[in-house]
Amino acid sequence: MKREVNVAVAGATGAVGVEFLSVLERLEFPVKNLKLLASARSAGKKMKFKGTELLVEEMKPDSFKGIDIALFSAGSALSKEYETHVHQAGAVMIDNSSAFRMREGTPLVIPEINPQDALLHKGTIANPNCSTIIMLMAVFPLHQKYPVKRIVVSTYQAASGGGYAAMQELTESTKAYLQEIPFTPKVLPVDYAFNLFSHNSAMQASGYNQEEEKMIHETHKILRMQQMEVTPTCIRVPVLRAHAESISMEFEGEAPSVEEARALYEAFPGVAVIDDRDTNRFPTPREASETFDTYVGRIRHDPFRKNVLNVFAVGDQLLKGAALNAVQIAELLV
Repeated sequence: MKREVNVAVAGATGAVGVEFLSVLERLEFPVKNLKLLASARSAGKKMKFKGTELLVEEMKPDSFKGIDIALFSAGSALSKEYETHVHQAGAVMIDNSSAFRMREGTPLVIPEINPQDALLHKGTIANPNCSTIIMLMAVFPLHQKYPVKRIVVSTYQAASGGGYAAMQELTESTKAYLQEIPFTPKVLPVDYAFNLFSHNSAMQASGYNQEEEKMIHETHKILRMQQMEVTPTCIRVPVLRAHAESISMEFEGEAPSVEEARALYEAFPGVAVIDDRDTNRFPTPREASETFDTYVGRIRHDPFRKNVLNVFAVGDQLLKGAALNAVQIAELLV
């Protein structure tokens, strides 16, 4: 029987914060008391949880007294500022930002893949980047039996990765485009409507942007395989909340057959297969939105290399890419 715990949600009014509440309710997480925390400007707002209205409080150093688990989606700066306060209160921080992901000694966890790492925490557990989670949910079910040595991945990332503001800008720019009204983007570097562009994270000296480097380094940490080759290209597309990824896996030996790959996916928790060649039906961001599973399809061999298999994966960025994964980590602790 799961013990009831006191939970705090930091960044409760943000896009991921709202989903934290929904996921806690949908998973019937054993919440004893729930505290909602946000900035001073959001304090006083009311949010519903299990039919009850809760007041959002301003997050302060003493906000975590009596809390067991603190779910954070307030940005890297605030995670770093409040980590010590969370620990001093005796709570475990599960952080959705990039603040602690690559810090030595801080577990980086996808519960279906490396749940044992969560129990090695020293007060903080990091939630991986959304693109990394969705990619590895499509790689790991095969990698367990057929070791993968190289991944080439191209992402088609939704606006939700940039928060509510980016989602709103996509909606507003699309309306303006259809009405032939001039639109000046404020959140993203280019006009989003009917457009796609290289991921707007900072470009690095390597020629890869921050998002792409996260996918490389986080994969090495989660799988404990520094030698695995990961080559990403991350692109923003005009989709609201579900990321899609085209993934090419090169195996150390021969690739699994399409039939076995499909069976391995179907047996893996959190993965659903949509791969109907006869009707040309495969995963789409629309049907993945607001669902818990990562969907996999377009399962096929490389036409020239027997040890390469290609797939297409789609998952909700706000759920499995963020809030759901974090609450699943919390489940490992109770």
